[in-house]
Amino acid sequence: MENPKLFISYSWSNPTHEQWVIDLANELTESGIHVILDKWDLKEGHDAVAFMEKMVTDPEISKVAIICDEVYAAKADGRAGGVGTETQIISREVYENQEQGKFVAVISDKDDQGKAYLPTYYKSRIYIDLSEPDNYAENFEKLLRWVYDKPLYKRPEIGKRPSFLEESEGISLGTTAAYKRAISAIKDSKPFASGALDEYLTTFSENLEKFRITEKQGEFDDQVVENIEHFTPYRNEAISLFLTIAQYAPTEENTLKLHRFLERLVPYTNRPEHVNSWSEWDFDNFKFISHELFLYLVAIFIKHERFSEISLLLSQQYYVHGHSDYGKDVMVGYDVFRTYLRSLEHRNNRLKLNRLSLHADLLEQRSKNSGLEFRHLMQADFVLFMRAEIQQADSYSRWFPDTLLYVGRFHSAFEVFARSSSKSYFEKAKCILGIDKPSDLDELMSAYKADRQRLPRWQFESFSPSLLLGYEQLATKA
Repeated sequence: MENPKLFISYSWSNPTHEQWVIDLANELTESGIHVILDKWDLKEGHDAVAFMEKMVTDPEISKVAIICDEVYAAKADGRAGGVGTETQIISREVYENQEQGKFVAVISDKDDQGKAYLPTYYKSRIYIDLSEPDNYAENFEKLLRWVYDKPLYKRPEIGKRPSFLEESEGISLGTTAAYKRAISAIKDSKPFASGALDEYLTTFSENLEKFRITEKQGEFDDQVVENIEHFTPYRNEAISLFLTIAQYAPTEENTLKLHRFLERLVPYTNRPEHVNSWSEWDFDNFKFISHELFLYLVAIFIKHERFSEISLLLSQQYYVHGHSDYGKDVMVGYDVFRTYLRSLEHRNNRLKLNRLSLHADLLEQRSKNSGLEFRHLMQADFVLFMRAEIQQADSYSRWFPDTLLYVGRFHSAFEVFARSSSKSYFEKAKCILGIDKPSDLDELMSAYKADRQRLPRWQFESFSPSLLLGYEQLATKA
């Protein structure tokens, strides 16, 4: 970057003031600014008026500092002497210059009432005050920032229009106000925090109906993916709430509220009572949404070491109203949040994408604007898989860990299990798997070693539970 050029306009009021100006010019020069000052640049034989005209109008002179004291203001208003000549040039430039960024008044002196001496043409404009020794350093920095066009407060880049505001979709959960109340109440431990949390979770779960795909237009898988994308702001809203609870109020009461919230999402993944004709994939958007929210909640609680709360979410079954009508149990395990999405398989085949799992791809891509690293989702997915395996559920209720398709980038235990090499940490964390001691895993690890086919696979891709658990190191250190 070239050194910016600054012209100083001032009055030869008295020797003390002249020295003040020279000292300021020296400070600016030491700060990398090419200062143009008459004492340095106006030599014998030069045309003083032409010099002034050039300094003010020359496009290479990016800044002009007008040093204002009582004499300067009087001469400027009376158009007297060299200051008067400069004022005629400067005032015209100030009024006509649309950018208003080339000229600034620098105050070196004030009157008895503490008012700055300013020329009339500059009265309504913002100035920099260097008249007070106590504030000199701070305001000198302001002057430097002005010269270099590096303001302390800079407008951020304007982001993209939120997808949920698109007129073509126009879906709103109407949760914004309730969300803000809940976040504020939880962080500040307000007496109404419990009610505010209930209000948000209820509004969210009831208004989720607005995201139901009722009119099928074009390719249905396109509608599913678009619907999921439009849901993103509300997913991020829920993630923020989960984080706030994990950090500020991870109580059993709040964990049960989240459990009931998740419970209210399950019916969206099945046929509504009033619908008599439907396709298996009609509710795929809700299946993805509920699975993603559940995965993020578990990931956030693990990250913040809320282990007993996770155990509660995983051990308590979920009540699904209406299941008994079809010969199904009304109480189901957490595997209800992981279901097969036929529309994504159809999309993979229709577009010839040749992806091993579009579901995993979507989760990985969407994690980039979630505020949570993808590794935390994989860790949660692995915990959910292992707990289901340890519980020895039947093959229809196993947890399929979609995100572990990407686990090839990890060659060691996930963080929660790496830390569990410590005996004390293992004692805290073991409840997320529902075990009492590392040897409770022996039979399962032997079964995997004998039959690798029982592990989830994506063509030739799979993973090692022993490696991701840090199995041989669990509870081996003090």
